[in-house]
Amino acid sequence: MRHILKYVRPLWGCIALTLFIKFVASLMELLIPSILAKMIDDVVPLGDRRLIVLWGGAMVLCAAVALAGNIVANRMAAKSSGEITGRIRHDLFGRITHLSARQLDGFTVPSAVSRLTTDTYNLNQLFARMQRIGVRGPILLVGGIFITLLMDPWLTLVLVATLPAIAVLVYAGTKKSVPMYTRQQGILDGMVRVVQENVTGVRVIKALSKTDYERRRFDRVNNELADKEQQVGGVMALTNPGSTLILNLGLTAVVAVGALLMDSSMTSPGVIIAFLNYFTIILNAMLGITRIFILCSKGQASAKRVAEVLNAPEDLQALPSGEKTGGAHIVFEKVSFSYEGVKNNLENISFSLGHGQTLGILGATGSGKSTLVNLLMRFYDADSGRILLDGEDIRTIPAGKLREKFGVVFQNDFLFADTIRENIRYFRELTDGQLEAAARDAQAEEFIRAVGGMDYAVSVRGNNLSGGQKQRLLIARALAANPKILILDDSSSALDYRTDAALRGALHERFSHTTCVIIAQRISSIRGADLILVLDNGREIGCGTHEQLMASCPVYREIAESQMGTGGEVDGNA
Repeated sequence: MRHILKYVRPLWGCIALTLFIKFVASLMELLIPSILAKMIDDVVPLGDRRLIVLWGGAMVLCAAVALAGNIVANRMAAKSSGEITGRIRHDLFGRITHLSARQLDGFTVPSAVSRLTTDTYNLNQLFARMQRIGVRGPILLVGGIFITLLMDPWLTLVLVATLPAIAVLVYAGTKKSVPMYTRQQGILDGMVRVVQENVTGVRVIKALSKTDYERRRFDRVNNELADKEQQVGGVMALTNPGSTLILNLGLTAVVAVGALLMDSSMTSPGVIIAFLNYFTIILNAMLGITRIFILCSKGQASAKRVAEVLNAPEDLQALPSGEKTGGAHIVFEKVSFSYEGVKNNLENISFSLGHGQTLGILGATGSGKSTLVNLLMRFYDADSGRILLDGEDIRTIPAGKLREKFGVVFQNDFLFADTIRENIRYFRELTDGQLEAAARDAQAEEFIRAVGGMDYAVSVRGNNLSGGQKQRLLIARALAANPKILILDDSSSALDYRTDAALRGALHERFSHTTCVIIAQRISSIRGADLILVLDNGREIGCGTHEQLMASCPVYREIAESQMGTGGEVDGNA
């Protein structure tokens, strides 16, 4: 919670003013029952209308000041708590976007979403209620007890006797609920993950007739969350009714003791009525404080989860610059890597690629093709070996500067719900001429013209486009900024052979200076590459040109023969 409080400090002035206004409003509320007692016992018996109006006006004035003060303070509390949580969300989102891929794997995407939404909402509620009730509740509680003590010590003793029992009840409920709220948020993360997977994979789920299975899967996590909510609610549900019961028993005792005191002429009707009002005030104050403790339970759990992300150490920091060795554009030197530290996903990979050359990567699913790209762009650091870019270890290059060199189309990339123009531009300072040239090179110009031009609205994830159209837009986005290194991760799988060939021709003609890394399933897409790397279970089983691999790599030759005729022509049925 200490780390979160630094967001409160810039607004101390506003918060202090809010608390002061609440303090004044609370004092006004406390005066009203005392004025009422004075009127009943001293003013009304005199029959002086002027005094009745005067004291009645004082009550109205106190009520009006209390009302106005509470309204102003509540609005100020809402404003300051909104600013605080807005800053927390801003920094939290920024930290999430700068987490390394390994760190994000540890937190998981659904958990990051939950921390950014549910947990920050809990903090917002805590900050707002603390300002609204955090001062008002204690002032009404302590002030009410103090005033009743001055009015009648014997009746006050009856009231005070009930408070320790309430305090123990609130403390026990809060202590038990904090770990339960933490567990509840963890289950909520799991539910967010299930929903996210179902929303993004809805077509696959329907195509495989797994809607009922996914509904049962959601019901399991939903029922688990509901059970945990019931457990938490069951614990906290005892607090308010228990507090109310104890105070009502105390109220009954006050009435009984007050009746005895009146029989003995030791108190007056006005004092009894004032005590009943103060009991109501004290009851509401205690319930308000109880709600604060409940919110503190949630807020403490949420603050811990938010702080875990905000305090996550900087990963993949740039190392001190070393001596540049020069030579090839991209060099892998005995690179090994494991996602979980158990089995290597890449093992002892070495190759070099010159400026303007093309590397083709081929291999079965899970062979490490995309992992190699992740290491090249430094989403992860290699466990051993090193990767050089223009003779410089990529670990010495700041992440932003490193990734500016790349144009990338990932295997599962996405399109925004925006125009084609903005999807290609992607918030970069690019002219319309550059966008049109990129679309032309990506073989997207014809279909863009057919759908109405660059201002055609693309739906979420490009669901109103075909697979081939989406891939061409993504390639156009990668080409638009004229990158030094172009990475295409299985980005032409939805293109027909003619379009794929035209794309390769455009890349060869217009981007001959660009170093290309192409991951593909089709031999035809990488046959002309300067270097082809064949991977199997993270190991290099072949490296060379098409001709060299046909002669030396049985796996490559088998794939080639299944896709291409003996004369080297593409099999149209492949």
